[in-house]
Amino acid sequence: MDKKTANKTVSRNKKAYHDYFVLETLEAGISLAGTEVKSVRAGTVNLKDCYCEIKNGEAIVRGMHISPYEKGNIFNKDPMRPKKLLLHKREIMRLFGKVKQDGLTLIPLSVYLKGNLVKVELGLCKGKKNYDKREALAQKSAAREIEKNMKQKERY
Repeated sequence: MDKKTANKTVSRNKKAYHDYFVLETLEAGISLAGTEVKSVRAGTVNLKDCYCEIKNGEAIVRGMHISPYEKGNIFNKDPMRPKKLLLHKREIMRLFGKVKQDGLTLIPLSVYLKGNLVKVELGLCKGKKNYDKREALAQKSAAREIEKNMKQKERY
Protein backbone atom coordinates (compact mmCIF):
# COMPACT_ATOMS: atom_id res chain seq x y z
CA MET A 1 0.00 0.00 0.00
CA ASP A 2 1.26 3.48 -0.82
CA LYS A 3 2.55 5.48 2.15
CA LYS A 4 0.40 8.54 1.26
CA THR A 5 -2.88 6.59 1.12
CA ALA A 6 -2.34 4.38 4.19
CA ASN A 7 -4.77 5.20 7.00
CA LYS A 8 -3.88 4.58 10.64
CA THR A 9 -6.86 4.82 12.98
CA VAL A 10 -5.94 6.64 16.17
CA SER A 11 -9.31 6.63 17.96
CA ARG A 12 -12.87 5.38 17.32
CA ASN A 13 -16.12 6.55 18.88
CA LYS A 14 -17.77 3.21 19.70
CA LYS A 15 -20.49 4.90 21.77
CA ALA A 16 -21.70 6.76 18.67
CA TYR A 17 -22.58 3.50 16.91
CA HIS A 18 -24.50 2.40 20.01
CA ASP A 19 -26.44 5.65 20.47
CA TYR A 20 -27.05 6.71 16.84
CA PHE A 21 -27.98 5.42 13.40
CA VAL A 22 -25.18 6.58 11.08
CA LEU A 23 -26.87 7.71 7.86
CA GLU A 24 -23.89 9.23 6.03
CA THR A 25 -20.16 9.62 6.62
CA LEU A 26 -17.66 12.15 5.35
CA GLU A 27 -14.01 13.02 5.84
CA ALA A 28 -12.83 16.35 7.23
CA GLY A 29 -9.49 17.84 8.14
CA ILE A 30 -8.97 19.33 11.57
CA SER A 31 -7.03 22.42 12.60
CA LEU A 32 -4.58 21.51 15.40
CA ALA A 33 -1.54 23.04 17.07
CA GLY A 34 1.87 21.33 16.79
CA THR A 35 1.85 19.69 20.20
CA GLU A 36 -1.70 18.45 19.61
CA VAL A 37 -0.60 16.71 16.41
CA LYS A 38 2.22 14.98 18.30
CA SER A 39 -0.25 13.91 20.96
CA VAL A 40 -2.64 12.55 18.30
CA ARG A 41 0.21 10.57 16.75
CA ALA A 42 0.84 9.09 20.20
CA GLY A 43 -2.83 7.99 20.25
CA THR A 44 -4.09 10.05 23.18
CA VAL A 45 -7.47 11.13 21.76
CA ASN A 46 -10.86 10.59 23.42
CA LEU A 47 -14.02 10.96 21.31
CA LYS A 48 -16.51 9.65 23.86
CA ASP A 49 -18.81 12.67 24.36
CA CYS A 50 -17.86 14.93 21.48
CA TYR A 51 -20.14 16.47 18.87
CA CYS A 52 -19.97 18.98 16.02
CA GLU A 53 -21.81 22.24 15.65
CA ILE A 54 -22.01 24.73 12.82
CA LYS A 55 -21.75 28.41 13.78
CA ASN A 56 -21.00 31.41 11.58
CA GLY A 57 -20.31 29.20 8.56
CA GLU A 58 -17.69 27.12 10.39
CA ALA A 59 -17.85 23.52 11.60
CA ILE A 60 -16.45 23.12 15.13
CA VAL A 61 -15.83 19.99 17.21
CA ARG A 62 -16.62 20.33 20.90
CA GLY A 63 -15.78 17.83 23.63
CA MET A 64 -12.88 16.14 21.83
CA HIS A 65 -10.16 15.51 24.42
CA ILE A 66 -6.57 15.51 23.15
CA SER A 67 -4.23 14.90 26.09
CA PRO A 68 -1.35 17.36 26.51
CA TYR A 69 1.94 16.27 24.95
CA GLU A 70 4.41 15.26 27.69
CA LYS A 71 7.33 17.22 26.24
CA GLY A 72 5.24 20.18 25.12
CA ASN A 73 5.55 22.29 28.33
CA ILE A 74 4.37 25.88 27.61
CA PHE A 75 3.26 25.12 24.04
CA ASN A 76 0.46 22.76 25.11
CA LYS A 77 -3.11 23.92 24.46
CA ASP A 78 -6.22 23.27 26.55
CA PRO A 79 -7.18 19.60 25.95
CA MET A 80 -10.91 20.39 25.65
CA ARG A 81 -10.69 23.52 23.47
CA PRO A 82 -13.07 23.68 20.47
CA LYS A 83 -11.32 22.57 17.27
CA LYS A 84 -12.18 23.87 13.80
CA LEU A 85 -12.98 21.38 11.04
CA LEU A 86 -11.68 21.99 7.55
CA LEU A 87 -14.54 21.54 5.08
CA HIS A 88 -15.61 23.25 1.87
CA LYS A 89 -18.23 25.98 2.31
CA ARG A 90 -20.84 24.11 0.26
CA GLU A 91 -20.33 20.96 2.40
CA ILE A 92 -20.82 23.03 5.55
CA MET A 93 -24.01 24.62 4.18
CA ARG A 94 -25.40 21.22 3.09
CA LEU A 95 -24.71 19.75 6.54
CA PHE A 96 -26.19 22.83 8.23
CA GLY A 97 -29.41 22.37 6.25
CA LYS A 98 -29.69 18.69 7.16
CA VAL A 99 -28.99 19.32 10.83
CA LYS A 100 -31.56 22.14 11.06
CA GLN A 101 -34.37 20.64 8.97
CA ASP A 102 -34.12 16.89 9.54
CA GLY A 103 -33.10 16.98 13.22
CA LEU A 104 -29.89 15.07 12.56
CA THR A 105 -26.62 15.39 14.49
CA LEU A 106 -22.99 15.58 13.39
CA ILE A 107 -20.85 13.18 15.42
CA PRO A 108 -17.09 12.49 15.01
CA LEU A 109 -16.81 8.72 14.48
CA SER A 110 -13.04 8.35 14.28
CA VAL A 111 -9.74 10.19 14.11
CA TYR A 112 -7.07 8.81 11.82
CA LEU A 113 -3.81 9.68 10.11
CA LYS A 114 -3.87 9.84 6.32
CA GLY A 115 -0.25 10.14 5.28
CA ASN A 116 1.00 12.96 7.50
CA LEU A 117 -2.43 14.63 7.92
CA VAL A 118 -4.89 14.22 10.78
CA LYS A 119 -8.42 13.53 9.53
CA VAL A 120 -11.78 13.15 11.27
CA GLU A 121 -14.54 10.87 10.00
CA LEU A 122 -17.85 12.64 10.62
CA GLY A 123 -21.18 10.88 10.72
CA LEU A 124 -24.55 12.44 9.99
CA CYS A 125 -26.54 10.58 12.63
CA LYS A 126 -30.06 10.12 13.91
CA GLY A 127 -30.59 9.23 17.57
CA LYS A 128 -31.66 5.74 18.60
CA LYS A 129 -34.47 5.10 21.04
CA ASN A 130 -34.09 2.56 23.86
CA TYR A 131 -36.06 -0.11 21.98
CA ASP A 132 -33.75 0.34 18.97
CA LYS A 133 -30.74 -0.29 21.19
CA ARG A 134 -32.33 -3.45 22.63
CA GLU A 135 -33.17 -4.68 19.13
CA ALA A 136 -29.60 -4.13 17.93
CA LEU A 137 -28.26 -5.96 20.99
CA ALA A 138 -30.63 -8.89 20.34
CA GLN A 139 -29.52 -9.11 16.70
CA LYS A 140 -25.89 -9.02 17.73
CA SER A 141 -26.32 -11.81 20.30
CA ALA A 142 -28.32 -13.91 17.79
CA ALA A 143 -25.58 -13.54 15.19
CA ARG A 144 -22.98 -14.50 17.81
CA GLU A 145 -25.03 -17.59 18.76
CA ILE A 146 -25.37 -18.66 15.10
CA GLU A 147 -21.62 -18.23 14.59
CA LYS A 148 -20.93 -20.31 17.71
CA ASN A 149 -23.21 -23.12 16.49
CA MET A 150 -21.61 -23.09 13.03
CA LYS A 151 -18.14 -23.48 14.56
CA GLN A 152 -19.34 -26.39 16.70
CA LYS A 153 -20.78 -28.14 13.60
CA GLU A 154 -17.46 -27.71 11.77
CA ARG A 155 -15.64 -29.52 14.58
CA TYR A 156 -17.75 -32.65 14.24
